[in-house]
Amino acid sequence: MTQPVSLVWFRQDLRVKDNPALQAANDFGTVVPIFIKDTSINAEEQPGDASNWWLHHSLTALNDRLNGHLQFFEGDPKQLIPELVEKFGANAVFWNRCYEPAAIERDTQIKQSLKETGCAVSSFNASLLWEPMSIRKQDGGVYKVFTPYYRKGCLQASSPRYPVPSPERISYSSVDNIGCSLSSLNLLPTLDWAADFTNHWQPGEKGAAKHLSDFIHNAASGYEDQRNIPSVKGTSRLSPHLHFGEISPNQVWYALIDAFEQPDNKHLDCYLSELGWREFSYYLLFHFPSLPTQNFNGQFDHFTWRNKEDEFTAWTKGQTGIPIVDAGMRELWQTGYMHNRVRMIVGSFLVKNLLVDWRKGERWFWDCLLDADRASNSASWQWVAGSGADAAPYFRIFNPVLQGEKFDKQGEYVKKYCPELARMPDKYIHKPWDAPANILAHAGVVLGKNYPKPIADLKASRQRALDAYAETKGK
Repeated sequence: MTQPVSLVWFRQDLRVKDNPALQAANDFGTVVPIFIKDTSINAEEQPGDASNWWLHHSLTALNDRLNGHLQFFEGDPKQLIPELVEKFGANAVFWNRCYEPAAIERDTQIKQSLKETGCAVSSFNASLLWEPMSIRKQDGGVYKVFTPYYRKGCLQASSPRYPVPSPERISYSSVDNIGCSLSSLNLLPTLDWAADFTNHWQPGEKGAAKHLSDFIHNAASGYEDQRNIPSVKGTSRLSPHLHFGEISPNQVWYALIDAFEQPDNKHLDCYLSELGWREFSYYLLFHFPSLPTQNFNGQFDHFTWRNKEDEFTAWTKGQTGIPIVDAGMRELWQTGYMHNRVRMIVGSFLVKNLLVDWRKGERWFWDCLLDADRASNSASWQWVAGSGADAAPYFRIFNPVLQGEKFDKQGEYVKKYCPELARMPDKYIHKPWDAPANILAHAGVVLGKNYPKPIADLKASRQRALDAYAETKGK
């Protein structure tokens, strides 16, 4: 008897372990794994160059895991999926759910069209610990503050799904490969600025497992104390792996719980709550689809941004004259990543000290981050800007000098990414403009020549931001 054929549509679930859609498809019959580069997405939502670099290598790794059976296509999935069902003679289509507004609309249309033709279709949760539609306040409303959302809504709900193992054996369909080559999707950037990424990252399921193992053995036991220090490996660095679904949050959640003997360990609770922040970002995006483009707090629609292009350009290039800001922006450019504490510092400086619209910063991160994620990126930028849900109060303006002195005391992080400051003493590494002339000369620093003078006075620009906010409150 001929076995039924199923399509498995890979999207943000580029793994074999804990993949409910793959598991269900394999149980159903023979499998045709497919990936579609979706050309129907509008230009602003298309992945940036850094994300595409990661995607190319992640798909290479997934194809290896699937023994070369992954088929690649390019086009509009709403048209392609029904066509592929017919060409492959598929009886069912399986996928894991995406939660971005455009993806939800697309998938709903595809599911409806498949059902109308009599093709079975099933979708699964493989990306979140708690799906956003399942968490509500007692009165049925939507949470807008993280702590009650996580502590009351999530932790008091059902426990996250336990990960499923890899299929013991995947039965691939014998249909011909009618897809295109991975290289023809043109995901790799044409410029060689990403060449150094391979020295820092290993996209794919194996790389994700290695990062998780390294974190558990080397950093998890001190996470709460070390996570804010950018010069040490105190964080999991799993965000790009989670975004592309090379590892599930469920795998991470239970691996961490299993690694700690004491369930009330402060480091465990702190890290799990960070996974909760990721969930909260998706929750907000699901319930408030305009989050990436519109102020969550409408009061900020009246805010007067300066948006000086030369200052924004200096920020993107790590040439602001504020050492920890410049170090962070250079880390981003060189590695496709930025330490989370530093993300908050550079974001605050852009939005509040320079009065540049948070959407410009969000867009730059979207293009440059390997872990660029629609939900996390927009929710985090709005948090920093003070316009978002559960946002930092607008008057909370990070002082980058104090932040540097607190979390990069010896300037190790700054010196790594701003080597022109490598000989500056600790006392002045975060404020070279305060250093006496002889100290600067000894360190070989000439402000305005080999390292820029600050493009903003921190005290004056802070007051300018507070004044601008005060005007907004009156409108």
